[in-house]
Amino acid sequence: MARTARPVTNRRRGWLFVLLALAGALLSLEPPPASGQTARSALLLTVDGAIGPATADYFTRSLARAEAEGAAMVVIRMDTPGGLDSSMRDIIREILRSPVPVVTFVHPSGARAASAGTFILYASHVAAMSPGTNLGAATPVPLGAPSPAPSGPDKQDDGNRQGPVPASASDAKAVNDAAAYIRSLAELRGRNADWGEQAVRGAASLSAAAALERNVVDLIAPDLNALMAALNGRTVKVSGGDRTLQTRGISLVPVEPNWRTRLLAAITNPNVALILMMLGVYGLFFELMNPGALIPGTIGAICLLVGLYALAALPVNIAGIALILLGVGLMAGEAFAPSFGILGIGGLVAFILGGTILIDTDVPEFRLSWPTIAAIAVASLAMLIATARVALTGRRRRIVSGAEELVGAQGKVLDWKKGRGHVFVHSERWRAVGPERLEKDENVRVTRLDGLVLAVQPVADSETG
Repeated sequence: MARTARPVTNRRRGWLFVLLALAGALLSLEPPPASGQTARSALLLTVDGAIGPATADYFTRSLARAEAEGAAMVVIRMDTPGGLDSSMRDIIREILRSPVPVVTFVHPSGARAASAGTFILYASHVAAMSPGTNLGAATPVPLGAPSPAPSGPDKQDDGNRQGPVPASASDAKAVNDAAAYIRSLAELRGRNADWGEQAVRGAASLSAAAALERNVVDLIAPDLNALMAALNGRTVKVSGGDRTLQTRGISLVPVEPNWRTRLLAAITNPNVALILMMLGVYGLFFELMNPGALIPGTIGAICLLVGLYALAALPVNIAGIALILLGVGLMAGEAFAPSFGILGIGGLVAFILGGTILIDTDVPEFRLSWPTIAAIAVASLAMLIATARVALTGRRRRIVSGAEELVGAQGKVLDWKKGRGHVFVHSERWRAVGPERLEKDENVRVTRLDGLVLAVQPVADSETG
């Protein structure tokens, strides 16, 4: 007993060391909190690119960290073409409930706060821009609809301008909802509500100087140092009451996205999500074709779950998913039930149509690219054609196992009496019937299989050599 207990103990210690090492590695991936951070510091977030689920996660976690550490404020350095409506609303909800002031700064020169960025700018406690930046063009555009024409310079002063008429009742519903939303944010922060509605209904845009003149933003600053100087002594209203900003001598603490946010940003790319989902489907497909292989099934299940999680975070069109699954099913059916290409071509068409309407958004960064759709479709079709060729080649090969392979096999007589006895075929002892007389150790050939009984005939001397 003493000999068996020691290896078990060592094994447990080994597993404990492995778990501790993994825990240490995971903890090291999280950005460590700033040591000794007080209200004399502010968190600096960078939003550069389209706003999506990863951006919302990054902002939510950073704002929670600022609240927990008692930071003086959160500064968002923004340059975005827009993003997903759901992610934008998640960010705005966090801003509205935050006891920590949020300052959104469109920076550097040449940056923009378009579409969703305009909403976030309106919701922030302080809205600032650098010279040479712009904001606006916040009209929600349905998938496949042409973008509304921007308003001309001669019409930007008209805050009641309604812009182009939406193409349908559902489009009008989305535009009216967005207009009411930005107007409520403007009224909450004391900003120009009429121009905010015009940015939604007429896709209007403004430069930094014009935005300051029309009370769309609070101040203009060329850099972060100038921004901090301009914010000093400003009073803002947060969820816990009024807060006076003391920014003289304050330190900015940059916050980088952690591993979870970076992973979410990678998998919520629609092209990556579709590739993961297809790897999952084909992994399970190959596992079903080869039960017990484990590797394709395990990898396929992981990829499928991660892909579905990513698609759940995106605005997905259910019809697109249905068409993609139908296309995969039809192409798989072509491999198992050849139909002279009808199923395969139909599956390819269904897959391409599903890919084009899978992501229901007008944001280019969150739409599937044609090269990705074409590459997956061609790879799927090629793989299924290769599978069909292997199956057809296998059908033409000589049978080397099973009951059919016994017919024509040779063996030796073990014992024989009056047309019955036992023979030795394929290293097994079989009951057999055949000619009236056969000698022991005589070579015989199987001519027929009747249940578990072999019919045999003697092998001619010329055949046995």
